[in-house]
Amino acid sequence: MTVVTRFAPSPTGFLHIGGARTALFNWLYARHHEGKFLLRIEDTDRERSTDEAIEAIFDGMKWLGLDWDEEPVFQFSRRDRHAEIARQLIDEGKAYYCYASKEELADMRETARAEGRPPVYDGRWRDRDPSEAPAGVDPVVRFKSPNEGVTVVHDLVQGDVTFANEQLDDMILLRADGTPTYMLSVVVDDYDMGVTDIIRGDDHLTNAARQKQLIEAIGWPVPNHSHIPLIHGPDGAKLSKRHGALGVEAYRDMGYLPEALRNYLLRLGWSHGDDEVISTEQAIEWFNLENIGKSAARFDFAKLENLNGLYIRNADDAYLTSLVAPILAKNTGQEISSNQLKLIEKAMNGLKERAKSVNSLAESSLFLIAERPLALDDKAKSLITEEASAVLMRLADRLEALEQWNPETVEEAVRAAAEAENLKLGKIAQPLRAALTGTTVSPGIFDVLNVLGREQSIGRIRDVRSD
Repeated sequence: MTVVTRFAPSPTGFLHIGGARTALFNWLYARHHEGKFLLRIEDTDRERSTDEAIEAIFDGMKWLGLDWDEEPVFQFSRRDRHAEIARQLIDEGKAYYCYASKEELADMRETARAEGRPPVYDGRWRDRDPSEAPAGVDPVVRFKSPNEGVTVVHDLVQGDVTFANEQLDDMILLRADGTPTYMLSVVVDDYDMGVTDIIRGDDHLTNAARQKQLIEAIGWPVPNHSHIPLIHGPDGAKLSKRHGALGVEAYRDMGYLPEALRNYLLRLGWSHGDDEVISTEQAIEWFNLENIGKSAARFDFAKLENLNGLYIRNADDAYLTSLVAPILAKNTGQEISSNQLKLIEKAMNGLKERAKSVNSLAESSLFLIAERPLALDDKAKSLITEEASAVLMRLADRLEALEQWNPETVEEAVRAAAEAENLKLGKIAQPLRAALTGTTVSPGIFDVLNVLGREQSIGRIRDVRSD
């Protein structure tokens, strides 16, 4: 049997980090078993569903590299099919029309609470004759759920989870206006899409029990269920925006690489021995349900940042340059020329050693495309004393005299200048870095000289002449 998984977000907002992890686990499970990964947009909440949210979900999935295998299914477009199943259940005596008013339901819940009972629907229309229906009331359709015994969800992560049926009331299948509810739509769509394995957050466990009752009443096979613990903040509290409960696009905008975020999400609740850095190929090969933990994972920005830095250091220079270029263009308001791109790529090997994000990489690249004379930051300015300026002018004379310009020759010239000035190398390298980059942090100074080239390097040094 072909394994079929699905990711089914509601387009009422961004693709949040918990949803992204759910999508990743479903994608990996399908790829591991050479099955299918499907995408369903659960847009039945017409008031809150937006086209912008749908596009954000698509963009987030594509950015993370989570490709789906068939055209996305839009749940609302299938409402007639959902209603058909509800009518079938009515015909079979497994569902019924309920004419209870909103006021009746509110009184029912209030009475139950006052008596210390669960505030669930009491089944008052479960066995009544429709001829007793009040005039002018549009009924809802409720599922006639078993009211005795238990429902057991055989969960591949949580183990067997048991629910007392008396705690699970007769859920609504069709609203008074005839539109299907989430519970019915999900069951019908999963069956029609051929879903074999449902992997989702453990906040859906109660839904799983209700849906299992409905599936068995219809006579369909029950998919495998795997409910994964939710993600918490580093303090153990429910994940919120201050912890990192942001849209996937926010992580992209903060400069995280998709492969780094994917690796980090994989390790939030799943493990493979002591492995921390796991390639996509390894993840597909290794992923299983057995190694999903049963306790909530904790989101930690510091760990994500460190992992991102590692991925940046190991990334291809041309790839990083392609990510940095649009950020530089946006920040400077100017188009980055092909020559500037070549310069950035040439410097990338040194730039990426200290970077923790693509944004910081772009910031550290600014000096490469800056126009002369450079605007020095305060720390850099403080290094260009009158004495340091004089030393740099004599260094410029040495550099101008070089017949060849390469890492070896410029290093030799700088070291010779330091020796001639009776200075430690750092005493000349620090003001030199300030002159060349406008800052006090950069790749190795010899690499900077080599990348900038003769004309630009000497010009920038001459620009800090103290008159």
